[in-house]
Amino acid sequence: MSKKIILLFGPTASGKSKLAIEISKKFNCEVLNADSMQVYKEIKILSARPDKSKIKHHLYGFISAEESFSVGNWYKLAYKKINEINKKGKVAIVVGGTGLYFRALTHGLVEIPEVKKINYSYLNPMGRWMMKNSYSRKNPKIFEGINTNDIQRVSRAISVYEETGMTLKDWQKKSNKKLFKASDFTKICLLPPKKYLEKIIEKRFDKMLKLGALKEVKDYKKKIIELDYYLTSNNIIGIHEIGLYLEKLISLEQLKERVLIRTRQYAKRQFTWQRGKMKNWKVFKDTNYNDLQKKVLSFLSKT
Repeated sequence: MSKKIILLFGPTASGKSKLAIEISKKFNCEVLNADSMQVYKEIKILSARPDKSKIKHHLYGFISAEESFSVGNWYKLAYKKINEINKKGKVAIVVGGTGLYFRALTHGLVEIPEVKKINYSYLNPMGRWMMKNSYSRKNPKIFEGINTNDIQRVSRAISVYEETGMTLKDWQKKSNKKLFKASDFTKICLLPPKKYLEKIIEKRFDKMLKLGALKEVKDYKKKIIELDYYLTSNNIIGIHEIGLYLEKLISLEQLKERVLIRTRQYAKRQFTWQRGKMKNWKVFKDTNYNDLQKKVLSFLSKT
């Protein structure tokens, strides 16, 4: 390996974590997490956090669900960890499905000034609509490029606008601060067929339930009862649905159906991100794991 960093992106349940370990064994790597939901201590099963391994893993389950955590926070920590790994003469393999994290590594981030946090999560649907409508009248471009259903991103956009007088889009047009060179990376993307992936997703959730996902959510909800209901960690697929099941508001079959629908939707967004943002990455579509492993290891041997 002549590269310092391997990037391994793929949709949820595509087998990234398992493959990362095999790559690490062959190329003397340490694994670094690039999944925004696997950073939280309290949720291991539902976030599909990898089990302990002889291979060293970083940035997994290291912060509390009580804390806010952004792509900027991750970028700074990832930069530090990658340098530490490289100084030991090892290769860093960055693994996950959060496109923004990979985008930060390859394209850098704009250094937006620290701003006072505004959080509109407490508003009901009508209140949110009125708030967004009010700000859109002030500046029609304030929510440009933002999923306006994501109240945390909307709140962030408003915080930046109120503090700096510029929209997030305006800030993003500024030159990014890059911490790595393009030549540092080998970029790999796993893209198994959607129908195949859906079967894996279904099996994986059944396994999560057997491993104790219900208890995990029960314990989690006990801990956050006094905290902000709109914590980022609440977005982990399964937490809300299992909560409804524990309250006997939905059946087990309804729980499974809702989680599978949300997981398929999430995978679809990851496929869309790959098509739009990762056109120059090496893609592997194999469904047989042994074939996938051989092809990826062979490709890396030649880089």
